[in-house]
Amino acid sequence: MANTRRTSRLNSLLKEVISEVIRKDVGHPKVSELTTVTSVDVTKDLALAKVYISVIGTEQEKEETLKALSSAAGYIAVLSSKKVVLRHFPSLIFKLDDGVDKHMRIDTILKDIEEKKQSRGLVSSEDDT
Repeated sequence: MANTRRTSRLNSLLKEVISEVIRKDVGHPKVSELTTVTSVDVTKDLALAKVYISVIGTEQEKEETLKALSSAAGYIAVLSSKKVVLRHFPSLIFKLDDGVDKHMRIDTILKDIEEKKQSRGLVSSEDDT
């Protein structure tokens, strides 16, 4: 249980630190300004950290940002390790988090359904109040 709590705290700390490093120290032109670290998942042995990022933009911008961050993973790890004291800093693997895109797609579908209901004369229970 204590291990799980420690890992959770470490994930949160790494998320903040890596976000800051990407925002302030990574000057790669292909890294989008609208990049957010959504979560970090460290393995139990603390050797590897999956860093999930969300990028607002086109598919090409997302792929370019992911490639740029992956190529700069070592640099980001070195800068981050100076801010977080660990015996061994985990290797970083960047992955695209498409949760925001899925949420936006679901929201669009729900709005379309509501518009179709209204155009057919069907009223939702929320509109009755």
